[in-house]
This record gives sequence, structure tokens and C-alpha cells, in this order.
Amino acid sequence: MIVALAGGVGGARLAVGLATVLPPDALTIVVNTGDDFEHLGMAISPDLDTVMYTLAGLNNPVLGWGRTDETWSFMETLAQLGGETWFRLGDRDLAVHVMRTAALARGERLADITRALTQRLGVRHLVVPMSDDPVRTVVLTAQGELSFQDYFVRRRCEPVVTGFRYDGAADAHVPPRLRELFDSGNIEAVVICPSNPFVSIEPLLAVKEMRTWLKARAFPVVAVSPIVGGHAIKGPAAKMMRELGHESSVAAVARHYGNLVDGWVIDQQDASVATQLDQRVSVTDTLMTDRTKSVALARVVLRFARNRAERSDG
Repeated sequence: MIVALAGGVGGARLAVGLATVLPPDALTIVVNTGDDFEHLGMAISPDLDTVMYTLAGLNNPVLGWGRTDETWSFMETLAQLGGETWFRLGDRDLAVHVMRTAALARGERLADITRALTQRLGVRHLVVPMSDDPVRTVVLTAQGELSFQDYFVRRRCEPVVTGFRYDGAADAHVPPRLRELFDSGNIEAVVICPSNPFVSIEPLLAVKEMRTWLKARAFPVVAVSPIVGGHAIKGPAAKMMRELGHESSVAAVARHYGNLVDGWVIDQQDASVATQLDQRVSVTDTLMTDRTKSVALARVVLRFARNRAERSDG
């Protein structure tokens, strides 16, 4: 079993590649829920939906979020009525939020709801939220504390970041299905997708059971760098790193994760950085501009991870 830790567009793109290469019983995708929030009375799970839509082939590649076959009658009417329109919800996307909200109100677990939604959209691989318990990423900025979606969408990442907090993480538990996987002893490797380390992966690692499991691992953890040539391919990761006093580089991301990662997959643009890293490194093209490239990167990542596993066994 390969376990992928994912969030955002980069995570979703590698998840597609891994799901193309691996059968459903050989891949579990664990997704960040620190971005989740309540809006217009509905439970919104942006990263879960981005991964789900991408795996189902329904994602909007231009916007990077939502569905490709979307219409916007709801938002247009909401604007006419003077409602909040800063967070856009397409008509088809809205159905997912309504279904999720109603199921949560009935007392169903987020993991079970996610499984039902992914299956109905034709996704065969297991997609699991990092926790059924609410965890909320709070962005500490020069303008005060902001909820993640307020910072990311409403304010378009403009405030200067000074830190992060993950409310609820200390008391959160991984879903039962994920705990069973942890206890199974069948993990071949964990792959950290090229997702924002601060707001996509760190909330996931803030869940105590997740970090404890990774620290006590008997399998390799390999990560794909979200920074290429000093820049983030998508999102504010590079901006956040600079504002927190770090250089925007592969080396800085590696230092952030430390010994939690055993090997790095980095882009060929950063080949000269390989000697600066303490861990093993694989250099390849990590720019996933289409599905073919996602699959090619997934094959490199799996080959690298399995090579690390064989060395550990030996």
C-alpha cells in the first residue's frame, strides 16, 4: 500500500498520476481538511473536493478549483440579493456541499461521506480526510489572525504572514479506516505530494496520531518539492516562506520537514541543489502540466520510494 498525503492542486495532480499507475487496493490518498469551513450554512471542504474532482476527471484546469462543466446561476442570483459572493460556488459544485452538509447533520462521519461522494463520481481509489474532527488552519498575519479562506480567497493572500495555528488538531483523531491502515503493517511507502508545506501538509501532520505514526515508521517517506526554481508552481507557498524569513528554495522546504522525510524528488531546474540535501534525491521533471506528465512523475516517485524501501529492508 502506498499512502499519499495531499492538498491543493499540486497534490491532486500527483494523486491522479499515482491512481493511474496503482490499482485501488494499492493506494490511499489522505487529504488536508484544515481548509474546511462553514459558508452560507454549508460545510465546504475545498481540498477534498479538488482531489475528488481531479480524480474523477471533472476538475477545472483553468481555475484550479471547482468543476470544468460549471454554471453560475446561484452566484448571480446571490449577488442580486446582496449575499456574500467572495467565495464562489458553482451550481454543480453546490450539490456536493448540500449533500455533505445534510449528511454531517445526520451524524455521519466526514470519511464515510467522502467515500460515498467519490464512489458516486466514479473514483475507485480510497480518498480519506485527515480527520473526521474539525481542524481549522488559522493564518497569523501583520493584520491579525485570519481564517484560512479569509486570507486565501477573500484577501487573496495579500497580508504578510507571521505564522500559523491549527485549531482542533491537538484533539483530532484520524478516521477509523486510516487507523486500521496504520495498524496493518502493510505500508510500502508514504508520498508527500507537492502541496503547500504550511497550509496543506502541516495541518495534516498536526494531527497527533498522524505525526506519531510517521515518526515511528518502518517504511520510507518521500516528498516531491512544491518549489521549483525558487517559485511555487501554484499558490502562495513561496511568498509564505519569504515572509517567514526563509529562502524560497528546495533546500528550505527540506529543512522544514527535517528527518520526517527520507528522500526528495526535485525538479531538474534544481539539480544543483541536490548536494545540499541530507536525504537521498531523485531529479526529474516535476511540472505536471497535463495528465501524461502526472503519470510520468508518479512512476519516478514510486520507483524512488521502492528503491528506498529495498535499501531499508536490506
